[in-house]
Amino acid sequence: MATGVMEAGHHPSAPRFATRFAPSPTGRLHIGHAYSALLAHEAAQARAGRFLLRIEDTDLTRCRPAYEEAIYEDLAWLGLDWERPVRRQSEHLDRYRAAIDELAARGLAYRCFLSRKDVLNAIETEGRGALDGPDGPVFFGGPLSPEDEAARLARGEAFSWRLSVAACRAALGTEADALTFDEAGEGPAGERGLVRADIALLGDAIIGRKDTGVSYHLAAVLDDADQKITDVVRGADVFPSTHLHRLLQRLLGLPTPVYRHHRLILRPDGKRFSKSDTSVTLADMRAEGATPADIHARLGLPPAA
Repeated sequence: MATGVMEAGHHPSAPRFATRFAPSPTGRLHIGHAYSALLAHEAAQARAGRFLLRIEDTDLTRCRPAYEEAIYEDLAWLGLDWERPVRRQSEHLDRYRAAIDELAARGLAYRCFLSRKDVLNAIETEGRGALDGPDGPVFFGGPLSPEDEAARLARGEAFSWRLSVAACRAALGTEADALTFDEAGEGPAGERGLVRADIALLGDAIIGRKDTGVSYHLAAVLDDADQKITDVVRGADVFPSTHLHRLLQRLLGLPTPVYRHHRLILRPDGKRFSKSDTSVTLADMRAEGATPADIHARLGLPPAA
């Protein structure tokens, strides 16, 4: 897709355009983050809309206050402004927990006591999944018997919460294969326009993690609804997750935003940038004399207004 601000996809009577940038404070922002943040900010400006910043800080073992402060510093240096107060996911854990409880009470989510190794073994030896998911093997399981589950809970065994594809299909009937979302950007395989959501694409996905209590998927869907996000601007690498997000929106009665996935900024070797690539953090580039205009030029974006 072309770089720069993406085309509008809303009728004039639709809610005010609102988008967001949602980094995790687990390291310094890099050039790829800058691209996504600038695209979202420019899209909001072009439509006299809202630009929000959200801090996805549920991973308490890796998130650091210093990195959160660095996010504010880097974005301000780029010339971005955002609504206050900033939403921090760690302050909304009860909201996520209530959604998991609702899905579990409806029989749509179940406790999974398997380790990652156990899951891979179940997929490879028991046929309880598929080896060709978008990010590797995907798992399909199901709840334990009440007696077995009670025994494991009594022993204090850790568990995650998984969304049951089978239970969702039973609950939704024919609608399970009729869910769609609007792609106003471009998916990794050129997906555009109205896209049918494949609710089984990620298998029985984790919605409540053992360590943090909530997954990215559930938190992002709830946050977008709570913040009245109309358009989600994010990298094409997250496109597969949109299929699951559409299902969660349907199950929880939440609105579905327009999705605007964009190309990824890659290293010279064709690999994605990561927070370990310290040579391309915005802080290091700034220290070497780069200006916000240099960042725009490097990314193929027009100069800031």
